[in-house]
Amino acid sequence: MQVSVVLCSMITFFLRSQGVLGSAECSCGRNHFTCAVSAFGECTCIPAQWQCDGDNDCGDHSDEDGCMLPTCSPLDFHCDNGKCIRRSWVCDGDNDCEDDSDEQDCPPRECEEDEFHCQNGYCIRSLWHCDGDNDCGDNSDELCDMRKCSDKEFRCTDGSCIAEHWYCDGDTDCKDGSDEENCPSDVMTATCSVEEFQCAYGRCILDIYHCDGDDDCGDWSDESDCSSHQPCRSVEFMCSSGMCINAGWRCDGEFDCDDQSDEKNCTTSMCTADQFRCASGRCVRLSWRCDGEDDCSDGSDEDDCEKTDTPPCAPDQFLCGNGRCIGQRKVCNEVSDCGDGTDEHPHQDCRPRSSEGNCNLNNGGCSQKCQMARGLVQCTCHTGYRLMEDGRACQDVDECAEEGYCSQGCTNTEGGFQCWCVQGYELRPDKRSCKALGPEPVLLFANRIDIRQVLPHRSEYTLLLNNLENAIALDFHHDQELVFWSDVTLDRIMKANLNGSNVEEVVSTGLESPGGLAIDWIHDKLYWTDSGTSRIEVANLDGTHRKVLLWQSMEKPRAIALHPIEGKIYWTDWGNTPRIEYANMDGSNRRVIADTHLFWPNGLTIDYAGHRMYWVDAKHHVIERADLDGRNRKAVISQGLPHPFAITVFEDSLYWTDWHTKSINSANKFTGKNQEIIRNKLHFPMDIHTLHPQRQPAGGRNRCGTNNGGCSHLCLPGNKTYTCDCPTGFKKVDQHNCALSLDKFLLFARRTDIRRISFDTEDMSDDVIPLADVRNAVALDWHAEEGFIYWTDVTTDSINRAQWDGSRQEVVVDTSLESPAGLAIDWVTNKLYWTDAGTDRIEVSNADGSMRTVLIWENLDRPRDIVVDPIGGYMYWTDWGVSPKIEQAGMDASSRIVIISSNLTWPNGLAIDYQTQRLYWADAGMKTIEFGNFDGSDRQVLIGSQLPHPFGLTLHEEKLYWTDWQSKSIQCANKMTGLGRQTLAENLENLMDIHMFHRYRTTVRTPCAVNNGGCSHLCLLAPPTKGSSCTCPTGINLQLDGKTCTHGMSSFLIFARRTDIRMVSLDIPYFADVVLAVNRSMKNTIAIGVDPKEGKVYWSDSTLKKVSRANINGTAHEDIIATGLMTTDGLAVDAVGRKIYWTDTGTNRIEVANLDGSMRKVLIWQNLDSPRAIALYHEMGYMYWTDWGEHAKLERSAMDGSDRLVLISNNLGWPNGLAIDSAGSQLLWADAHTERIEAADLNGLNRRTLVSPVQHPYGLTVLGPHIYWTDWQSRSIQRADKSTGANTITVRSNLPGLMDIQAVDREKPLSFNKCGRRNGGCSHLCLPRPNGTSCACPTGILLKGDARSCDDSPETYLLFSNRVSVRRISLDTNDHTDVHVPVPELHNVISLDYDSVDGKLYYTDVSLDVIRRVNLDGTGMETVISQGLKTTDGLAVDWVTRNMYWTDTGRNTIEVARLDGTSRKVLVNNSLDEPRAIAVFPSKGYLFWTDWGHIAKIERAHLDGSDRKVLINTDLGWPNGLTLDYDTRRIFWVDAHLDRIESSDLNGKLRQILVSPVSHPFALTQLKPVSSPLTPFSRLSQQDRWIYWTDWQTKSIQRVDKHTGRSKETVLANVEGLMDIIIVSPQRQSGTNHCGVNNGGCTHLCFANTNSFVCACPDEPDSRPCSTISGYVPTSPDRETTSTPAPNKIPKASTDTPQQGPPLINCTGKSLSVEGCLESNVVTAPHGEGLHISYVIGGALTILAILIIITAFIIYRHKKSKFADPGVSNLTYSNPSYRTSTQEVKIETSQKPPIYNQLRYKKEGGGDSGYTKEKIRIVEGVCLLSSEELYWEDLKQLKPSRGGLHTCMRTDTVSLQASSASLDDGETEQLLQEETSECSSINTLTPVTVTPQRHPQHSLPDTGWTPTRKPSTESEV
Repeated sequence: MQVSVVLCSMITFFLRSQGVLGSAECSCGRNHFTCAVSAFGECTCIPAQWQCDGDNDCGDHSDEDGCMLPTCSPLDFHCDNGKCIRRSWVCDGDNDCEDDSDEQDCPPRECEEDEFHCQNGYCIRSLWHCDGDNDCGDNSDELCDMRKCSDKEFRCTDGSCIAEHWYCDGDTDCKDGSDEENCPSDVMTATCSVEEFQCAYGRCILDIYHCDGDDDCGDWSDESDCSSHQPCRSVEFMCSSGMCINAGWRCDGEFDCDDQSDEKNCTTSMCTADQFRCASGRCVRLSWRCDGEDDCSDGSDEDDCEKTDTPPCAPDQFLCGNGRCIGQRKVCNEVSDCGDGTDEHPHQDCRPRSSEGNCNLNNGGCSQKCQMARGLVQCTCHTGYRLMEDGRACQDVDECAEEGYCSQGCTNTEGGFQCWCVQGYELRPDKRSCKALGPEPVLLFANRIDIRQVLPHRSEYTLLLNNLENAIALDFHHDQELVFWSDVTLDRIMKANLNGSNVEEVVSTGLESPGGLAIDWIHDKLYWTDSGTSRIEVANLDGTHRKVLLWQSMEKPRAIALHPIEGKIYWTDWGNTPRIEYANMDGSNRRVIADTHLFWPNGLTIDYAGHRMYWVDAKHHVIERADLDGRNRKAVISQGLPHPFAITVFEDSLYWTDWHTKSINSANKFTGKNQEIIRNKLHFPMDIHTLHPQRQPAGGRNRCGTNNGGCSHLCLPGNKTYTCDCPTGFKKVDQHNCALSLDKFLLFARRTDIRRISFDTEDMSDDVIPLADVRNAVALDWHAEEGFIYWTDVTTDSINRAQWDGSRQEVVVDTSLESPAGLAIDWVTNKLYWTDAGTDRIEVSNADGSMRTVLIWENLDRPRDIVVDPIGGYMYWTDWGVSPKIEQAGMDASSRIVIISSNLTWPNGLAIDYQTQRLYWADAGMKTIEFGNFDGSDRQVLIGSQLPHPFGLTLHEEKLYWTDWQSKSIQCANKMTGLGRQTLAENLENLMDIHMFHRYRTTVRTPCAVNNGGCSHLCLLAPPTKGSSCTCPTGINLQLDGKTCTHGMSSFLIFARRTDIRMVSLDIPYFADVVLAVNRSMKNTIAIGVDPKEGKVYWSDSTLKKVSRANINGTAHEDIIATGLMTTDGLAVDAVGRKIYWTDTGTNRIEVANLDGSMRKVLIWQNLDSPRAIALYHEMGYMYWTDWGEHAKLERSAMDGSDRLVLISNNLGWPNGLAIDSAGSQLLWADAHTERIEAADLNGLNRRTLVSPVQHPYGLTVLGPHIYWTDWQSRSIQRADKSTGANTITVRSNLPGLMDIQAVDREKPLSFNKCGRRNGGCSHLCLPRPNGTSCACPTGILLKGDARSCDDSPETYLLFSNRVSVRRISLDTNDHTDVHVPVPELHNVISLDYDSVDGKLYYTDVSLDVIRRVNLDGTGMETVISQGLKTTDGLAVDWVTRNMYWTDTGRNTIEVARLDGTSRKVLVNNSLDEPRAIAVFPSKGYLFWTDWGHIAKIERAHLDGSDRKVLINTDLGWPNGLTLDYDTRRIFWVDAHLDRIESSDLNGKLRQILVSPVSHPFALTQLKPVSSPLTPFSRLSQQDRWIYWTDWQTKSIQRVDKHTGRSKETVLANVEGLMDIIIVSPQRQSGTNHCGVNNGGCTHLCFANTNSFVCACPDEPDSRPCSTISGYVPTSPDRETTSTPAPNKIPKASTDTPQQGPPLINCTGKSLSVEGCLESNVVTAPHGEGLHISYVIGGALTILAILIIITAFIIYRHKKSKFADPGVSNLTYSNPSYRTSTQEVKIETSQKPPIYNQLRYKKEGGGDSGYTKEKIRIVEGVCLLSSEELYWEDLKQLKPSRGGLHTCMRTDTVSLQASSASLDDGETEQLLQEETSECSSINTLTPVTVTPQRHPQHSLPDTGWTPTRKPSTESEV
């Protein structure tokens, strides 16, 4: 009430200042003293002699202020304010006088070395300096520098640090709110995904939590506007928002619902006896009435209060009878000070007192101090004593009895006291409070969506765990550095390390609302409360050995706290009778501590040092405390607590969270004063703990010792000892051990979990069986022999099983189920029976789900429960369709009869009593449980009352058990009488089936036990006459012997369903689909075909991009086509001709191959838009297909692709399905756009509509008299008559994802194979035609002149690489189809070349850093260079000399080796920057290469590296590809920066641009025109005119006329990651040179030049002696060599360095006579004997000339840079990098320093990963502006940036899928967005108009987009 007092004072001051209350009215008369004006603005006058008499007569001490009290005793110190204190307290650092006069002029105190000197003179421990605590008292120990924030933190304005991602997140995380200032206004609000619900404040939660009755958002917004709320309990009131509150809070005047609906429509509220009812109806504490504060919020608690003339008396005053206040000492002083005598005898019990006396005589009779006042003796006492009632004697004051004098321990002494601290604490300098030893305390709190840490004494604020759903309760284990929390949305208890790592589930089942959590840090146990299950449970820290500890008389347990040192557990319960209780930690000795004046006891904490407990009550708005036994209860804070939730204590402070203010607050734990907000504006603060070792003191004894107390499972501490305990439901077999299994338990389903109630123990607690992904469990059964429990799930439509303890969980049946509602186990023959209310069937299978078959499919209408009687051989089931009934049949479906059909509504549960041979059933409509005999006779009602909605039913021994949906309970009664009803469990939502598991089922001898009853498949029990019968799996018929089944279906439908393939047998009288059991996952199976001859199924998968096949039984799966496919929509098997045909909508081709995928050929590739369905008519030699492109049509051609004809092209939309009715000679098709199925004759004439409308037909097939089709929209398979379209029926429904369908009749004989005899005389493919057959060759190969045979490969073809594949395009044929070359183990192939002599392909792989070679059929792969490579960009084969050359951009070298990798030698290793492409001209002896380094150039040298010459170094950007025209003697190259293709002669002269612009060319090749007798001239002239290149941007291979630069064509489009390209042709590699015969006589390397040749030795000698003299082979020296280096090994030192020692001999002409002559340099011919003087002079002049040239060049460059454009002065361009592990191309641009800076391609690691070691940099460059055209649209604004001008250039492409270490999608997308925004405009020196439309293909960097394709509205359906 202090606030109001201050307020009143302010009002009084205001009135006085306005003259309303003038001081004149307040002046008292003479001989009177005027007291200070009261809070009510009233004056008080007292006699003048009462001033300074030591008595509080004014009530506010104003009459005693400033008075000099009598002299203090010699032992005391006289303060300036008159107070007397002990002299020993002077200069002790404490302000004992309260005016600091006892601490003035004190000598400075010397502090010890390990102490900190405070400014006020205190000494404190150095450790306490800057720990956040004000230990000095003047805060001088906390004047510290602000700590630096890390890179991942944001610094608030007040200096504190918060997590970086909290900046501008909508939450105020800085105390000063600076993290939410200056935020961009367009910050995107979080949008939730389709599967999420958005809370009112923006957070996203899973949609399944919407309207589930739980407050998952934290503001109940997920439970508002719910049509069907989870009802609250009977003792609760449900708010409009869905929140449940205590029913007693309705209309109590206080808003408890978040929407205030609990106070609407109230008449009057009922307040308790200790409450006052406000005018608003609200109830407040009675003591708050007339206390001067408006507690009702409407002022009614302060209305009609007595306004007394004088203010109430102060505590040290006496209230006279007339209402006057006088000082307490004036009572009984024999003077009527009141004026009415009420302060004296007889009104007061006054002892006679002697008024005479003198202090000088016997000290006035005083025991301590004596003073004279108005002639009377007045006794007083020293500090630490108080005057006794006789007014003379003094008594010691017991300061320890006064609370808060000492923090912890207190010892009273005569006249004084001494404070002390418990272990782990230390006394502070004030000698009264205790400080905990150890680290700085941290407040750990749950914030619903995260767990955070805050330092209470400063603004440190950090995140521990985020992305949580709904974290409520919290605790920690300090020693193990673990944090535990409960999540009431996920209903789980989790744990993590205290650093936020290793998040794990601890308890994940059986939780409903775990609101409290506590850790036993001594015995390592986890305790928790659950207000949903009304239990307290315990488990090990990892969640094992879980046990229900307390369950009786529990309502809504909330907070929990442990005292493991004492072995006690404390908890609050806010149910109907709120209370706080405690028990031993083993559950024994339970007691109620408090059960009065409690409403909503939320938080609870224990002060281990102070031996007290504190709790908060959110309804009473109070924090209370009591001793640990509940005594000495007292309110600590009872004001300013809107909704306290959790509380913790540390040292002398309390810390609590408040829901309403969303804050953490603190106050003094003794007085409740010094209240402070630690942190506010939190998301939703929940539980809170102080993280500090002293909150888990180590003093306690582990009662269980080191061996778990000898217990087999749980060891739980008690008061002094411990108890061995067992997990829930397990009985103890002796004092220490538990049973290993359960003998008997009640099993019941609860939709999302399956539980058991053990009958082995007394507590009857339900325990969740730990199962995964239980979505909607309904039916149950069990098999004790195998220990399995079985259940059906009607959400996942599956039947599952697991061991009784939850292990070995598996799906038994999960296909073709719609609503499996009943389940029964035949424990005798191990069979599983079930009902399906969706398909209206009863099915059976083996217990593992195999050999499934349909038993009953007729006359069922929503069958529900099923039970079997293996003893009698019968089964029984309930059916609650239109005519509810209970039926009986043999377990083999024989002898079916209806036994009950009257007085039934919803017959649910069924149970068999095998003892009395009775059948029991529960009817939820009739609300009864009845029984009768097995034949339905003698029917009786057992229970007919108080059964709101019975569902599950089971029997065991003498009792009947059932579940009830409405009462949410499990009950039991006597099975004979129905009496003795008991409730076993209640408050259980969604109860389903129930069974009693036990281990003594009856054993029965059956015929099936011997040799499976003679059955080949299923042996089923039957009624006694038969005993058993055999049956077959679904779709297969039993043979005439009644025992064996046929081998498989003969007539069936087979259809694709995206992720599986299913079959429906047409051999049986019902339609049931069976899944093709392929042991391979399917992603998007579309087209399907069947080979009835071999019994194989073929299918295409458009996601996996494969065509696969398998046997009809699912075995022998194999992929037959795995390359070159995109979207294979149609597929047809020619079973007669043994071929497979398919359409590909992605490549727009129709292809054919043998059934094993070999000899693949493109039949049709022109004028196809979107080919879909395909059908074959082998006998007629025709194939038909539909095309649903822009101009939909139906076409026909011969089966070899000839004679193509459009049959129908009008009135077609999406022609999907296509079928040929050969018997009726008609063509049938389904159109999803026109919604028709139509027919025409085989020539497309006589068109007619068969079925219309059909919703969305897709697949179509015909068999016998019927057509069958799949329908996307109705998700069904339909059937109709093929001739009329009438009699439409649904074959199967509820099948999403239906695609193609085929009907197969394996009995129907195949027609005559036209190609049957000797493959039609063809060497490769024989294809039917209408008038015979034709031979054909695989794609790209021409048929020979005999029209029958083919070569094995094309004569002339392109070979190209795209990182992970090498492909071939034949130039012999016109279709230009790419065919994969089957090269194994490709990772990142860049460069290719071909050796026509050996027919081998050579390639470089920059992921593996190898050069390999392989035959074109994929065989004979070998690694020729495996070491010393970094980035091998270019590769060239010298087919004459048998050498290969390569460039290495990583090492900046050009090397050579023999084709087998031996004799390796570095040719060029200086003045190379970024060498890339390389080409050889063997007959001329030339080597050419491009270098796109700092100064781009094209160079030439002799094949030995000599005579090096720069051909071109001007007007070059990124010279990538290089090829030679050996005929016209010209070089061609591509420039990816200047975007053009150029050529020159072999000397770099006669340069001309061939094509410009081209997008981003990489490699190029062309054909040498040499005529041969075999090649027609016309064809050759066509081929040799082209030059071909790969382009990264357009992802295509293109060609142009190399003579004119015209006739540009795209050869192949849409290929990711295109790299090198070469032409293979018999004419390409021709010519010879001097090294062509016998390697020129050289031992190792032979290099030809124009007129001669040279021999050379490898850089590292091998085992053979090397000679540089042609024809001379030196002999080995006498001494043996110790080691032989590997041929591929690269020398570590530079190539110039001489070898160490002479291991082998390299001999030259000069040193033939020397025994061990060695020189590794190339020697051409012998010269003169010595150095001639002319050589010396010539060398000196040469060096001088070079120096002059270099100097001139530098001066020129310097001048040029001075006048260059400052914006582009030091910018160069870097070429694309392709060193990523995917197929997509990565292009980068770089801004290079002016002198020399290489952009290296980032290396990739070896091994399997192939990932890049560093992120590939995308560096800034300049936008290219051509004088002729603007090639690039995205231009950047030139703007200053760090280190110079920040400009932008074209970033050619970025790989979106580079690797985990490269850019990920998000980074790339962001990067591209940044570039687009930054490159939007440019200001250059020359104004240029940007025309975005000019080159739309260049508008975006190439990021791996797919080409734009016509939108398929069908897909959207």
